[in-house]
Amino acid sequence: MVYLDEEAVRQRLDWDALIAAMEKALVSFSRGDSMHPVRTILTLEERRRYVGLMPAVVGDVMGLKYVTFYPVNAQAGLPTHNATILLYRTDNGLPLAAMDGRLITEMRTAAVSAAVTKYLSAPESSVLALLGSGVQAHAHLSALSRVRTFSEVRVWSRTAAHAQRFAREHGATALDSAEEAVRGADIVVTATGAHEPILEGAWLKPGAHVNAVGSSRPDWRELDDAAMGNLVVVDSREAAAVEAGDVLIAGAPIYAEAGEIFAGTVACPPRSATTVFKSVGLAIEDVAAARLVFETTAPATA
Repeated sequence: MVYLDEEAVRQRLDWDALIAAMEKALVSFSRGDSMHPVRTILTLEERRRYVGLMPAVVGDVMGLKYVTFYPVNAQAGLPTHNATILLYRTDNGLPLAAMDGRLITEMRTAAVSAAVTKYLSAPESSVLALLGSGVQAHAHLSALSRVRTFSEVRVWSRTAAHAQRFAREHGATALDSAEEAVRGADIVVTATGAHEPILEGAWLKPGAHVNAVGSSRPDWRELDDAAMGNLVVVDSREAAAVEAGDVLIAGAPIYAEAGEIFAGTVACPPRSATTVFKSVGLAIEDVAAARLVFETTAPATA
């Protein structure tokens, strides 16, 4: 069994191929073509240290991601997410590869958002607002730029210095408040570990699209009730009903799973609709990304 470290994974993951793979994986998930239980979460220390076990069987491959989620690490400048993914053959159970899963988690999360954004946002969307300036803000800027062309990128962070650093690195505009960043934006990304809402629905322009990827605990949320009163799409109804505080606390009805929209089994909402994609992250995404890494023999620039 081969082992691929983070740099090897980076050399083998291409945004366009990954976005396409995530779209295909979520279609498979929503059709019920995979074996995919909701992840098991072990709470080592509430709001500080968690461990997740995420298995999935997808056709001729199956895999498991062992992921640690340590919000406490941010205080020490360490990654809050670390992971290892194991990939096996379904037919005989033989191992294929083990690989570092931190970068896969980072990139597949943003790639899923990009796939959803392609369907739910207006094609002419040109103003992006990022609430949060960490790993997922970086990844989302890269991934979303593959499906939309931005003339303006705004960033806000609960730590102003972090937003300013992000702005310098990416040619973005750092703003002093989340409201300033969001008002008039076509696409909004919330990528924080907030426990209380940082985004108010009153700030969203009609027809805006929100990718809410942070705060994936049942008692945490990034969006207020007004924001969640818009048309809501999730990656998994079952997982959202267990893990997504944004959905649970607001009692938000779910319009569709992303895979249903990709497959056309649920109609894509009109471009005039204000939409929210609440992502909690699925094992099928990790297995599909790991398979892409394993099958890519010639390194590509990520």
